Amino acid sequence: MASRVHGLQFNTVTPSPALLAPQSLGRCSPTKSVKCRRSRGRGGLVPCRSSLVGEQQEASPFTDPEAQLIEALIGIQGRGRSATPQQVQDVERAVAVLETLTGVSDPTSSDLIEGRWQLMFTTRPGTASPIQRTFVGVDVFSVFQEIYLRSNDPRVSNIVVFSEAIGELKVEAAASISDGKRILFRFDRAAFSIKFLPFKVPYPVPFRLLGDEAKGWLDTTYLSESGNLRISRGNKGTTFVLQKLTEPRQLLLSAISTGKGIEKAIDEITSSSKNKGDGELELVEGEWNMIWSSQMETDSWIENAANGLMGRQIVKSGQLKFVVNILPGLRFSMNGSFVKSGTNAYDVTMDDAAIIGGPFGYPVEMETKFKLELLYTDDKIRISRGYNNIVFVHLRVDGTK
Repeated sequence: MASRVHGLQFNTVTPSPALLAPQSLGRCSPTKSVKCRRSRGRGGLVPCRSSLVGEQQEASPFTDPEAQLIEALIGIQGRGRSATPQQVQDVERAVAVLETLTGVSDPTSSDLIEGRWQLMFTTRPGTASPIQRTFVGVDVFSVFQEIYLRSNDPRVSNIVVFSEAIGELKVEAAASISDGKRILFRFDRAAFSIKFLPFKVPYPVPFRLLGDEAKGWLDTTYLSESGNLRISRGNKGTTFVLQKLTEPRQLLLSAISTGKGIEKAIDEITSSSKNKGDGELELVEGEWNMIWSSQMETDSWIENAANGLMGRQIVKSGQLKFVVNILPGLRFSMNGSFVKSGTNAYDVTMDDAAIIGGPFGYPVEMETKFKLELLYTDDKIRISRGYNNIVFVHLRVDGTK
């Protein structure tokens, strides 16, 4: 085995009263500039040049403590289901800070609590209902909550949107205000709304027979003065983070998860940052997982792996490593190096490949050279143009900054 293979060292049934959530596309407060060029491919990505982690825009819809929570949410998939312990800790810390601050007093009396909310994160206690376990952690479904308290029929509704083409499941509860923070509710009806059917399909849950299991309460522990962010806690111990306005990177990750709206998400980043000037972008060290590319993979997995079309990238001290897990205990590894060759650009040479199983490795003779251009990067997300002018979106997964 080539000596450099290891040379790169990197020292429903029972609806839960707590299932609450929403989605609305919005504009955010990224921070640095964005310039875009269009590159068609899988998903129709419009790559962006930007940095969203610098100083905040003047007209930010989020306060600094709220932005810290948003930052903690970036990269968490399944609305919390696949969060790492470090990610959960970061979210809980940011939530605790906001709950000690003064948001909207008596949120249940405020018009800001009403409307459609997107569920961005939820803790997952063992008491979660089958609906929550099945749908909330699935990225391809959007989960919403609607609250309307100032009507003749006050209601809290939990909505799972399967897609714009298919339709949604809406579980409704009659609601009432207990005090300035608490909403009481009782689930009483549910139905599927299917786009190609002129009628709703009832969801077969015997709410009247569920008794207290159909009842619950929801405390709003923080409601932002902008009405864009809400933290709520349910009677079964679940914590929810909900937004009416979503940050552009959240939109991008959501679009990639569903395979739709990627161009719109990138355009959102562009429009919100177009008046900012670009600084010099650097290839941030860490471990990065490829989550989207503008070109489909080829039939040859080893070519895909060698060209960075699958797997992870590890960046450290002028070295780049591709890692692809082939089978349990078996992986493809390819080492190389990069040097700065221009503004936001690098020359990359990958020339030390091997298939590794445990302590053993079988060298593979292959070499790949390409230019890597950074189109956007921060501590969480990187958008770049690499091999064969393919555009990539990478998500940082090492949990360090």
